[in-house]
Amino acid sequence: MSNTEMMHSAVLFDTLAYAKKLKGAGFTEAQAEIQAEALAEIIEQRLSTKEDVMELKRDLKEMEQRIIIKLGAMVAASIAITVSLMKIL
Repeated sequence: MSNTEMMHSAVLFDTLAYAKKLKGAGFTEAQAEIQAEALAEIIEQRLSTKEDVMELKRDLKEMEQRIIIKLGAMVAASIAITVSLMKIL
């Protein structure tokens, strides 16, 4: 994980503050730390970064362009078939 991603995670989830809240609720220091670390890992694994979203947008744009090209080709082929059939009939 890059330093930038680590900083994003740190900003999004404050493990120290969470551990302090757990200790205040009666958890031992070890339990609170383990719980905070486990939750931080889950958040890091499941949370999309800005880069993830931008990559997804690029992928969707490329897919959209391919679909448009394929649909255009299908329309052109349909027109060609229709014109050919009209000449025959």
